[in-house]
Amino acid sequence: MGGFFGAVSSNDCIQDVFFGTDYHSHLGTRRGGMTSYTPELGYQRNIHSIENSPFRTKLDKDIQSMRGNICIGCISDTDPQPIMVRSKLGLYAICSIGIIRNAEELSKELLEQGCSNFETMSSGSINSAGLIGALIAQKDNFVDGIRYAQEKIEGTMSLVIMRESSIICARDKYGRLPIIIGKRSDGYCFSFESFAFQKLGYETCHEMKSAEILELTKDGYTILSDGTDDTKICTFLWTYYGYPNARYEGVNVEMMRTRNGEIMAETDMKNGRLPDVDYVCGVPDSGTPHAIGYANKSGIPFARPFIKYTPTWPRSFMPTNQSMRNRVAKMKLIPVHDLIEGKKLLFVDDSIVRGTQMRETVEFLYENGAKEVHMRSACPPIMYGCKYLNFSRSTSELELIARQIIDEKEGAEGVKYIAEYSDSNTERGRVLRDEICRRLKLTSLEFQSYPGTVKAVGIDECKLCSYCWTGKE
Repeated sequence: MGGFFGAVSSNDCIQDVFFGTDYHSHLGTRRGGMTSYTPELGYQRNIHSIENSPFRTKLDKDIQSMRGNICIGCISDTDPQPIMVRSKLGLYAICSIGIIRNAEELSKELLEQGCSNFETMSSGSINSAGLIGALIAQKDNFVDGIRYAQEKIEGTMSLVIMRESSIICARDKYGRLPIIIGKRSDGYCFSFESFAFQKLGYETCHEMKSAEILELTKDGYTILSDGTDDTKICTFLWTYYGYPNARYEGVNVEMMRTRNGEIMAETDMKNGRLPDVDYVCGVPDSGTPHAIGYANKSGIPFARPFIKYTPTWPRSFMPTNQSMRNRVAKMKLIPVHDLIEGKKLLFVDDSIVRGTQMRETVEFLYENGAKEVHMRSACPPIMYGCKYLNFSRSTSELELIARQIIDEKEGAEGVKYIAEYSDSNTERGRVLRDEICRRLKLTSLEFQSYPGTVKAVGIDECKLCSYCWTGKE
């Protein structure tokens, strides 16, 4: 997915942006970069691969020579960013987060309209920020250009544009991703993650609305185009993506996850499905607070039967190759034998996507002497590949374990019964859970319901994106 951070100040802000951007490393694994400006040095830009080493180690030497009272940084899961753009609107740096699903069609259209060329990567694909810059240049000013780009793009696009003395921030038109504005005595910053600027002395002063565009200077911010309250923020920010300290739409991630676990336990107790186990455990890291909530409500002790070894394999540079990701995920889990051998365990994970890593985790627990392994998913069955943020990285919906099973049972007609398969109280719902248990060697399995997820978040359902679970826009 990716994240970004930037600041404009009456003082040099390079270190602020370095640390603020680094606090977004959990959101991207491929590339990280920073761009700054001073009248003496002009624009300075550094971009590195972060697939084999984290952001801070790659940019640490660069920031020693960078200078500027204005700077932006980006963690990207896709393209090298920020990039420099020169157009009729001037010279500026730009970076974006989100996904452009119709990039090929848009680039072809622009070329036919007279755009002479695009900078491409070695794969031949066009840098998304460059494509956005070309779309913006179709209009006579940044506000109209950004509006035009957002209307043309299928997917999700939030962006920032850095000029010599100001930063323009634009939140995506449906508010699927956040942008928070922070204030300090010497300037202002923007951030995807609200906690990223707190350690730097900034305080939250504004949370951008959907489709809002504003300009940031060292003296304040000006709203260039009003946003709307029609939000469809990604619910997975709370369930999985977001860092525990973060707040979206006023709701803290850690608090949501704990409530979510409590609701799952309440449901199991109400339906007579609370298993007789020795411990409730979380699949680290994002599954842990869900498990704590489940343990607190059920009264079953919480324990950590395995610990994730992170000194040399933190998530910030997990490999993109799926087989290597699976191998690393397995290598990172170090067992606590006294809490596994002969024990009946209930684990809570943030989600079940393909089931590959979970299968290996369950096998790992049985290999270390577990007697039973029960699983609770902190969200409903994932039925659709995300077309707004591409969080699941699935090239086909049949890569999703729930959809595989439905297709095998029903064929093409199965899509008509997705709501039934999601519901554990239906015959089809029990069939799905039983089959996943068989495939993953689980003793029992339950999913959080969609109403339970909405209740845990605590904001209006109409403001949440639930496409990956319900298929609803």
